Amino acid sequence: MESQKEARILQEPVARPPGASRSQTPNAKERQEGGPVPATAALGAEADDDSADGLWELPVEPAKRRPECSRCSQPQRVYSCPFVPVSPHPLHYSPNLYPVDHPAQENKVLRTVPLLAACLPQDKCKVKIGRRFSEERDPELSTVCRKSGTLILYPGAEAANLEEFILDSPVYPSTIIIIDGTWSQAKDIFYKNSLFRHPKQVQLKTSISSQYVIRMQPTNRCLSTLECAAVALSILEKNNYIQETLLRPLQALCSFQLQHGAQIRLSKEHLLKNGLYPKPMPKNKRKLRKMELLMNSVKI
Repeated sequence: MESQKEARILQEPVARPPGASRSQTPNAKERQEGGPVPATAALGAEADDDSADGLWELPVEPAKRRPECSRCSQPQRVYSCPFVPVSPHPLHYSPNLYPVDHPAQENKVLRTVPLLAACLPQDKCKVKIGRRFSEERDPELSTVCRKSGTLILYPGAEAANLEEFILDSPVYPSTIIIIDGTWSQAKDIFYKNSLFRHPKQVQLKTSISSQYVIRMQPTNRCLSTLECAAVALSILEKNNYIQETLLRPLQALCSFQLQHGAQIRLSKEHLLKNGLYPKPMPKNKRKLRKMELLMNSVKI
């Protein structure tokens, strides 16, 4: 009976005393306190303890971000600075540019706003980051929005065609504001900041397709922030060289990504029209209506 009782006790789990490390087995605890260790279990216990203790003592290394270029904020391995215009051949143009960047975009890689800022003189391109702007929070942007020569580039029913607008405008545009973010983020910024009601709203009506082919766009005519700036500046300055120069680093970026496993992302409009859209159609009526407009090539 005594032998059966001892065997049952040995099989029962031993509760870990308060403060004991997870790497300490009951046998390891006994060794620290000077208690006896059964000879048959000593070898296995030592092996387990050594391996566990070694693991717990290993230093924890924090996750490292890929090194980024200090100029264009792109990962150094894929950065496009060799294609960025620099002195003695910088870009020359008149209007000031104010890209308004949604905060959520800061954590994303392969963005076009840092590339745009790297291509332009620092005193001609000032990036603003935020979702809400007011006179108190940003007096500079507030002053810019109230100037008669300021335009905001955002499509919509009330937006004038930029090419037609400059033909009739008595004032040459001095500043262009461009909102950067996803379409929902840009919409949120535009409609929830009263400051952006002051500038003249314009849009681009162009037949060119986006060359930012590693990102999906809603339609074939939707352009990235860098592309919008390139087209707008070339229209205002009547100089196609500006557009060609600004698009060069974007083309290099996409080319590098495609050579290293990235896929060309066709627009949602193209996928829907050709029956290639991989997701089921939404049940929400508003979203479904947008899908139908895309399929019928109606601008939304």
